Amino acid sequence: MYALARPFLFRLDAEQAHHAAMRAIEAAYRSGLNPLLSRRPEPMPVKAFGLEFPNPVGLAAGLDKNGTHIDALFALGFGFVEIGTTTPRAQEGNPKPRMFRLPEHQAVINRLGFNNDGVDALVANVERARRSGPGLLGINIGKNRDTPNENAVDDYLHCLRKVYPVADYVTVNISSPNTAGLRDLQQEEMLWNFISTLRESQEDLAAEFGERRPMLVKIAPDLAEEEIDRIAEIMNLARVDGVIATNTTIERQAVAGHRHASEAGGLSGKPLYARSTAVLRRLRSKLNENIPIIGVGGILSGADAAGKLAAGASLVQVYTGMVYRGPGLVYEAVEAVRRRREAPSRG
Repeated sequence: MYALARPFLFRLDAEQAHHAAMRAIEAAYRSGLNPLLSRRPEPMPVKAFGLEFPNPVGLAAGLDKNGTHIDALFALGFGFVEIGTTTPRAQEGNPKPRMFRLPEHQAVINRLGFNNDGVDALVANVERARRSGPGLLGINIGKNRDTPNENAVDDYLHCLRKVYPVADYVTVNISSPNTAGLRDLQQEEMLWNFISTLRESQEDLAAEFGERRPMLVKIAPDLAEEEIDRIAEIMNLARVDGVIATNTTIERQAVAGHRHASEAGGLSGKPLYARSTAVLRRLRSKLNENIPIIGVGGILSGADAAGKLAAGASLVQVYTGMVYRGPGLVYEAVEAVRRRREAPSRG
């Protein structure tokens, strides 16, 4: 079905196509036509962060920023869905156009800029969702663009408290290239103070609600090895629950010469795969064994998903792969990971 729809979607502006696709997924869910979009994978439980995921393939944050399509997305077969990024107050994001497809490279550049309806609206949407299946829900939190970095932790603390009761896990996004200065929060001294404060709040909330929600940190791919090592050291010392590697890249070498290559924003899709996987592999070698990693960046096939696990990921997420491959990628990725898991027992 997606193969038929894609040519029509690609005639639209990329952001318009995104909204049209989400409406179609929602309509298919409500009318019971999901089997036309994707085949649901058989369960393949994976334990990570103290949680059990029905399968290891999830949806990365950004596709459903406000949590308005949670049930429809779970119906596609995802083991987990991450919504957001959400901020304390609603904001429009950057001026349009702010999303660009690069089909020759199976890539997307976006500079959306945390456009969302605010954390209160997101929480209300989560509370309305049926959540009838076993899939787990992650909520990705950020800061408002007009909040200076010296006050950024207050925005994250506000969002953490708001989403804590309704999330299965929370992701701290300090790596989007589309909010000015955000990636500065990854600098060593600032990162330690920032993560320590959030970890303290996480434990306070666990005591208050009687249940501990894992907190993950999402990092950028545009890091030198020394920077990755320092981040890993801080994550180990702070005893975070997990890391997501990686966000989009500002590097353009892989798409040099394309008419959209000079557009500001984060590049995702196939050109990101090698770099994000290298960061994942390096991070895995430096993190404590009990800190799992979600591998994301450039997964456009089942083999790509299996490659992330081979590099050290416990779970994977897709995003741009949905643009180019459609919902069928979920089943393909789960089955590729299943084959990889079963391979040793055959030999």
